[in-house]
Amino acid sequence: MLFWVIAAVLTLGASLAVLLPLTRQAEGEADNSHDLEVYRDQLGEVDKDAARGLIAPSDADLARAEIARRIIKFDAEDAPRSKGGSQLASRLVGVVAVLAIPVLSWSVYTVIGSPDVPSQPLSARLSQKPADTSIDELIARAEAHLVANPSDGRGWDVLAPVYLRMGRADDAITAYRNAIRIEGTTAAREAGLGEAIAGSSGGIVTADARMAFEASLKLEPANPKARYFLALALAQEGKLAEAAIVWRQLSDSLPPDSPWRPVTEQAVAQAEGRTAPANEMAGGPGPNQGDIDAAASMSAGDRTAMIEGMVATLDEKLRQNPRDPEGWLRLVRSYQVLGKTDLAQDALGRAYAALGRDSEDGRKLTELAGSLGLKVTE
Repeated sequence: MLFWVIAAVLTLGASLAVLLPLTRQAEGEADNSHDLEVYRDQLGEVDKDAARGLIAPSDADLARAEIARRIIKFDAEDAPRSKGGSQLASRLVGVVAVLAIPVLSWSVYTVIGSPDVPSQPLSARLSQKPADTSIDELIARAEAHLVANPSDGRGWDVLAPVYLRMGRADDAITAYRNAIRIEGTTAAREAGLGEAIAGSSGGIVTADARMAFEASLKLEPANPKARYFLALALAQEGKLAEAAIVWRQLSDSLPPDSPWRPVTEQAVAQAEGRTAPANEMAGGPGPNQGDIDAAASMSAGDRTAMIEGMVATLDEKLRQNPRDPEGWLRLVRSYQVLGKTDLAQDALGRAYAALGRDSEDGRKLTELAGSLGLKVTE
């Protein structure tokens, strides 16, 4: 009922705002007709006064001339308004339109509208039971709570892994850091922070991510997430054999129902060359098990030559297809690991040219360059 009262008041106000000017125009025209009658009465009064000798004939002529001049001027100003019944017709059309629009709109709304549906403000939706709300509304409720209570470490601790599962890595980093700052450090929080930092860097285990994983292992040496990602860091540095050993040890130590077991076994299979192409996360086509066995029997020089050949292959692929952010990250890291800082610096410059320094991929390159000690110049 309140809705209809408000709607009626607003409609009445809008209609009066349009109708009043039309009313004033009609009153103005009535006033103009009255002025003309006054001028005519004044002429009659002058004639009567002259006939009775109350005014001199010359003064009577001057008065008649002045009144006649005013009548002529009035007729000239009023002429544009008197074009048949056009002004009256225009006013009638305006009045009909003003009255018809509210009637028509209200009629349509009663057919297709829903005036009886109650409003649903955000505060009311957030106060619903969790089972009756969507995940987005639950997150919005938690975020609203943390805006009002930023020192609620438990809230940040709960929201951080949710952000991580949703792919909101930057938000997860903020949440984990707030939880650590307020609630204190734990192995799970440090490992989650490291995973969020790696996710924000496109899967690259940066120096900051490595520090978080190492902090997690200090608190819990058997933490599977930290062990997995530190092995991934070895693989990304080109140390596939070492990464495979760490992953194998992790896989053997995990219970059969651990969620990390299938992921780790897949990583072992990739590192050992049992799946094709095995080493995308470490830098393009990697060595299979036969390559690893052959490398074990090689001299140090031959082993280095094999690795350099793999890096050169990746470099050539990036020259042909420069729109490969992960490839550039691997190439820059590989050259630096090999001790070829000049080539790493050159690859960084080419990567900036291909991807853009200010892009998201460019920022990841800058972060990697900083962790490797490379110069980032304009």
